[in-house]
Amino acid sequence: MTDTESPATPSPTGAQRRGFGIDVGGSGVKGGIVDLDTGALIGDRFKLLTPQPATPEAVAKTIADVVAHFEWEGPLGVTYPGVVTDGIVRTAANVDKAWIGANVQEVIGGAMGGRAVTVLNDADAAGLAEERFGAGRANGGVVVLLTFGTGIGSAVIHNGVLLPNTEFGHLEVDGKEAEHRAASSVKERKEWSYERWTQEVTKVLVAIENAIWPDLFIAGGGISRKAGKWIPLLKNRTPVVAAALQNTAGIVGAAMAASMDVTATGR
Repeated sequence: MTDTESPATPSPTGAQRRGFGIDVGGSGVKGGIVDLDTGALIGDRFKLLTPQPATPEAVAKTIADVVAHFEWEGPLGVTYPGVVTDGIVRTAANVDKAWIGANVQEVIGGAMGGRAVTVLNDADAAGLAEERFGAGRANGGVVVLLTFGTGIGSAVIHNGVLLPNTEFGHLEVDGKEAEHRAASSVKERKEWSYERWTQEVTKVLVAIENAIWPDLFIAGGGISRKAGKWIPLLKNRTPVVAAALQNTAGIVGAAMAASMDVTATGR
């Protein structure tokens, strides 16, 4: 099963620096060609369902199928919904546990004839895209993206430089993991109002800002589409804005990373 979706921003005309990104999620594997100067998708994105079970081999084949749809031969960036260090997968929350310990270059690159692949955490990719082209584009300093969904994903960027694999969703806040306190899934499960839920979100934001003093929070995830209903209710001191790129952020950030259009520290 496939779908295509028009880009949120019209593709500009003229010469373009192009990249390609694939965003791997628990339900879908989607990819597209990216204008690296504007962050806009060039043409439609293409999506295939995430195979079940989402084993390394099955997901790698699906990634290869998305790449083949575009006949893309250049640098390839792929997001992964977990921690990757030194090219090795360390966690697997929304995919098969067989991913843990897998070498992503061997698994994903091998499915495409051994070509080079850049793999990074999905929240990190979204953070890069939002900081460069989205809600954080006019802000310097330390920008923190938080994705509110089943859990809480995080990305930290300082003046365009990514600190990879932050896991702020697992911070302990008042005796409970942050994502068990303030993920949007908690709001839904407990049928909380926005007023009640944002009390918990505020606690998480305060814990983060007391530790690293960010200049801006960007709120992502599906609930960010209703940001006007809850962001004004937050009581933390750091400005909070809604993510702007929505479903294209992972694709754009992956393309940026593969093109070496960003600098990532460490691993």
